[in-house]
Amino acid sequence: MLPGIIVRPLRRSADERGFFTEIMRSDWTDVFQDEVCQANMSISYPGMVRAWHKHEKGQVDRFLTIKGALKICAYDDATRELDEVVSAGENPQIVRVPGHYWHGFKVVGNEPAILVYFVNRLYDYSAPDEVRRPWNDSTIVPMLINGKKDDRCGKAWDWFLLPYK
Repeated sequence: MLPGIIVRPLRRSADERGFFTEIMRSDWTDVFQDEVCQANMSISYPGMVRAWHKHEKGQVDRFLTIKGALKICAYDDATRELDEVVSAGENPQIVRVPGHYWHGFKVVGNEPAILVYFVNRLYDYSAPDEVRRPWNDSTIVPMLINGKKDDRCGKAWDWFLLPYK
C-alpha cells in the first residue's frame, strides 16, 4: 500500500437486539492520527464513479462504507502506484487516505452505497481544498496495482474493467 493508506477492520458485535460497531475512537492512532473536525455522508447509486480529486492543504480522509459496497482507489503520480480497497457495509472497516493522493470510488454491486467519511480540515466554501481531474482521465496509468504488476497495469485506469478479465 502507498505510505499513509491504512485499512482498519472494525469489530461488529451481535446480540438478540441487533449489531453494535465502534466507528471512531481517539486511541485508534493508526487511522485517527490527528483531529477529526467534520464528518460527511454521501449516498451514491449503483455503478456511479466519484473521482478523481486530491487535497493540497493537508486534509486526510477516513472512509467508512455503511451500506452497499465501494471500490476505493488512491493513485500516486510520482510512483504511478494505484491502491484499491473494496469496502462493504457488511464487513465494516475504516480506510484512511492521505489527501495528497488522487482518490475516488466506484459503487460496486446493485444497491446504493452509503459512505460516511471523517476529515481533519473543515470544508472552506470560499476556497475548497480540492483539485480535480476527470473520472476517466487517461493519464492515470498505474505501473503497480496493490503492489502487483498484472494485466491491468501499464494501461489507462478503467473503473469499469472487471477484475477477472
